[in-house]
Amino acid sequence: MEYTVQRLGNLAGVSTRTLRYYDEIGILKPARINSSGYRIYGETEVDQLQQILFYRELGLSLERIKEIITAPSFSGVHALKEHHRSLLEKRKQLDTLIANVEKSIANSEGRIQMSDQEKFEGFKQKMIEDNEKKYGKEIRKKYGDEAINQSNAKLKNMTEKEYEEITNLTEEVHRVLAEAFETGDPAGELAQKAAALHKKWLTFYWREYSKEAHAGLAQMYVDDERFTAYYDKHQPGTAEFLRDAILIYTGTEK
Repeated sequence: MEYTVQRLGNLAGVSTRTLRYYDEIGILKPARINSSGYRIYGETEVDQLQQILFYRELGLSLERIKEIITAPSFSGVHALKEHHRSLLEKRKQLDTLIANVEKSIANSEGRIQMSDQEKFEGFKQKMIEDNEKKYGKEIRKKYGDEAINQSNAKLKNMTEKEYEEITNLTEEVHRVLAEAFETGDPAGELAQKAAALHKKWLTFYWREYSKEAHAGLAQMYVDDERFTAYYDKHQPGTAEFLRDAILIYTGTEK
């Protein structure tokens, strides 16, 4: 079956403007242009749009999606299996949070007594699963299963006070890092403060701290595009700046 832009937009729940933009950037080209100048899409394009929307739901950028679906090795069937796995993980995370909310309601109504630690189990479990999904393969390869499992266990056993502290500390790291970046000096006072705060943040997760491991993690922030995207979200170059500041802080710069 063939579709015009309007009909495909209605079918997929996206605007015609979006479909035209996808055409402009080369991520979803129409099968053909008819004699009246209208874009016409076939089943291949319908399947491709479905893949794009799946990837968008998973938080990937259009640039990254284009790289994936235009790669010679791309397999639609394999991609669908990956989508299915990712959606099951997301459902598991939601089920954990729902169970936590239900227990909190029962606690508020006096039907059960919930410990302070239990109140944050859902959030901590989601954090662990998110990190595993995004970075698990790389960090387990770099640091080993035992170290990562111990780190996850440490997070799950955090007290309410510790969980609140690390949440506030995460915000402080980003705030100080942003201020330090404006100075342009990774050896400066603000940048070194950001590196010290980052070390403090790590101690909540790591059983043991070492300067070499800290420096290695900082380098991963630059080498892995997902870490880079996280730190460069508001200001490109932040990941490299943090890496340089940490290398100076740990005395491991070359």
